[in-house]
Amino acid sequence: MTQIFFYLWRCMKDFIIIKPPLFIRRLFPSFIWKINSEKSIYLTFDDGPIPESTPWTLDTLKYYNAKASFFCVGDNVRKYPIIYQRILSEGHSVGNHTFNHLNGLKSPNYIENVNKASLYIDSKLFRPPYGLMRKNQIKEISKKYKIIMWDVLTADYKKYNNPKFVLKKILSKSKPGSVILLHNHIKAQKNLEYMLPLMLRFFRQKAWICEAIDMKV
Repeated sequence: MTQIFFYLWRCMKDFIIIKPPLFIRRLFPSFIWKINSEKSIYLTFDDGPIPESTPWTLDTLKYYNAKASFFCVGDNVRKYPIIYQRILSEGHSVGNHTFNHLNGLKSPNYIENVNKASLYIDSKLFRPPYGLMRKNQIKEISKKYKIIMWDVLTADYKKYNNPKFVLKKILSKSKPGSVILLHNHIKAQKNLEYMLPLMLRFFRQKAWICEAIDMKV
């Protein structure tokens, strides 16, 4: 298999939430899908930083004393450096999410775009937009980065989803060590504002600690 295609066909089958099937994880054992932990859980936010979503996310995490990881689009970091610095100053980790949020299957200049993002994002963590890359891109990126995927994918950006139902599925799928994918995106903000505080309360009740993914993972 030369492409991470599971994201697309599983989205069509289940457009509320996705847990990557075991055989896909075994095909890409160098990727980080889940982190071995008995008490910690790992919230991740893609696509920011943006003023419409990221400050609210940071305020909410701070209120619940939670840490997270932000996979940033380089052009957004360029445009909103103060928000990016706030992410770092409040103890969260960051990762490279390309400079222009590119689909690896459609972008011949993908590696150059990742390198361009690295001028703004100091991190050894990488997450491919859409979860899609070609084999040669995986090989090249793996030389510099740990590729972070997810254990639980929410469809928080889909406006037609019922956030109560989505939240129920998130909580049922999340376990210690889970890497949960959320979004700092305008399309996701309404659902995020409903779900994130309830998720954090649930994790607190379970005595699970929300931690940032370590750069050395």
